[in-house]
Amino acid sequence: MPSYLVTGVAGFIGSSIAEALLQRGDRVRGIDNFSTGRPENLQRLRGLEFVQGDLADASACARACDGIDVIFHEAALASVPRSLRDPVASNRANVDATVQLLTSAQRARVKRVLYAGSSSVYGNTPALPKREDMAPDPVSPYAVSKAAGEYYLRSFARVFGLETVTLRYFNVFGPYQDPGSPYSAVLARFINLMLNGQEPTIFGDGEQSRDFTFVENVVQGNLLAAQAPAAAVSGRVFNLATGTRVSLNATVELLRELTGYAGRINHTPERRGDVKHSLADIRLAAEGFGYRPGVSFEEGLSRTVEWYRGATMPSELPSQMLA
Repeated sequence: MPSYLVTGVAGFIGSSIAEALLQRGDRVRGIDNFSTGRPENLQRLRGLEFVQGDLADASACARACDGIDVIFHEAALASVPRSLRDPVASNRANVDATVQLLTSAQRARVKRVLYAGSSSVYGNTPALPKREDMAPDPVSPYAVSKAAGEYYLRSFARVFGLETVTLRYFNVFGPYQDPGSPYSAVLARFINLMLNGQEPTIFGDGEQSRDFTFVENVVQGNLLAAQAPAAAVSGRVFNLATGTRVSLNATVELLRELTGYAGRINHTPERRGDVKHSLADIRLAAEGFGYRPGVSFEEGLSRTVEWYRGATMPSELPSQMLA
């Protein structure tokens, strides 16, 4: 039976992947430094072997990789605004830690590393949908750091023979996503503000659009890519999304129906570094490892609202929304 390591295991996506692995009876280890991960996300991960540590630390990284066959690398400081405020911290968490992980994985004879890439590497190029053969054009320091990680994975596949797969995520949302940080993702904060009767704020006119992807689709994509033949996936990049897009204004109208919110929506000027539109071409993932998004945006949104309705979350949240 293979052994799996999930980095950023206390985070939203990391804990969701670990939960799916544990539910099917796999041996799972996780590592997190709790810089953004939530300790309470570990409570549902019965049977998890946990290492508390920073991936940029060589000794912690070596301990985490020892005896592991496959790594799901989800740890990151995933925020455009945070990277604008502190590019050095973003680089350390997203680039230095990734290089350290790849080095430790290669030394520990790990078979495959799957990397949580980001659609932000496409930048603001007008062509839609985004295809993996498009030249990256990252705008923010965060996007640059995620693009650098992709190149390091490709290098380790070519030079060291480590199987690596980059999965570019498009605006993932769902249960267990933290709405309480100023850097939280847009849907988690929209939902919780509106459930609490607070006014959300959209940066810009709200016509920016996103390929919002329910977390269950991302988990399934990771599991499929982990078991695909190396010849089909190693050293390659794949989009993980739904292949559809919706504007923030349309999303707000859906959320009004789901949450019962009847208040105002505030608007402020657009932010530096934000991408106007995102939409994924997901054909390569379908061909490479049989990926098919099983949960639509509307169904995922409904399930997410119901989860937050029953979850214990802060009653007062900052009103500004991140897209």
